[in-house]
Amino acid sequence: QASFAISMVSAFLKTEGNTTKNRIWDFLMVYSDFDYSMREIAKFSNVSYTALKKIWKEFVQRKIVVKTRNVGNAKLYKLNTRNPIVKRFKDYYWAVVEAVVEKELGIKSKPEPYKEGYKSVPLAVSARNN
Repeated sequence: QASFAISMVSAFLKTEGNTTKNRIWDFLMVYSDFDYSMREIAKFSNVSYTALKKIWKEFVQRKIVVKTRNVGNAKLYKLNTRNPIVKRFKDYYWAVVEAVVEKELGIKSKPEPYKEGYKSVPLAVSARNN
């Protein structure tokens, strides 16, 4: 009897490549409101802790992530949403996700221009925080 692990790949990873760095970015973008330890980030990003440590140095150095607090021996980090690089990447990330949703589901994220006798309402297509 075989055991199968179900793994969902995000719209971003499908489009931009399921690489170690992209998996970390993907996790940090979706869960940007919370802080996590490096071990948790590795686990939830589906990357090895060793691979995360190599990339993490760059993320800390470029201030993509910031340390928020210590819990016991663990240092917790979160996405630095004040960083201009992160702000631009966030726009790019959600644009990619919206494009995939629009293509695969045929859902437009922007309203149609106003037409006589017809009002359109924008449809929420992502978990993006505006």
